[in-house]
Amino acid sequence: MIFGGAGIIVLGSFGVSIITDEKKQVIKAIAVDFDKCTGCRTCETACAASNHKVKINGEWVDGLGNPFYSNINVHHFNPDVDIPSTCALCPDAPCIDACPVAPDLRTGRKALYRDEELLTIKNDKERCIGCTQCAQACENLRGGVIRPNDKTKKPERICTLCNGNPQCVKYCPYGALDYIEMPNNRDLTNLAPKEIAQRLIKKYYNIDITEAEL
Repeated sequence: MIFGGAGIIVLGSFGVSIITDEKKQVIKAIAVDFDKCTGCRTCETACAASNHKVKINGEWVDGLGNPFYSNINVHHFNPDVDIPSTCALCPDAPCIDACPVAPDLRTGRKALYRDEELLTIKNDKERCIGCTQCAQACENLRGGVIRPNDKTKKPERICTLCNGNPQCVKYCPYGALDYIEMPNNRDLTNLAPKEIAQRLIKKYYNIDITEAEL
């Protein structure tokens, strides 16, 4: 976690999303400055619209932007703090480790796998069995951002980085989100929204609050 004079940035799924491949390649990442976030949910609308396009007169355009379908989710707490959360793209990927589907003999991929270009986490819907173990691993070990589909139980809400042009960053009206290059040494512990909220409430209001009280 980084505390700065101008704000607070958490290096994790509710701060910086970074990942390195086997060649130690550092990619750009989404960072959150919680001091600037107002909880307006513009990021959710922009994300949903970009990732759920519709075809009109033969042309694909941004969808309506229903926040329910967003890959970034803003959690609200009282005392008032707002926690935008998105996939951490963890280097060790416990979600992928938890996938019980055997690696494909040709690609070496499980049903959940790492994209080779942006190193995002993707799901092969044809091979996925809807066991929800990836979501459980994320919930128990990291930030809990993976949501199983209500009907199929297959994982959803995993950040795509919008093909390298994150729309949440582009349309954030307060500059609370940034897409930056980061080193690969970050703390992946304590990424759950409630845990981050506890720290921010202490910082902003000087109140010690338990997770059960949130």
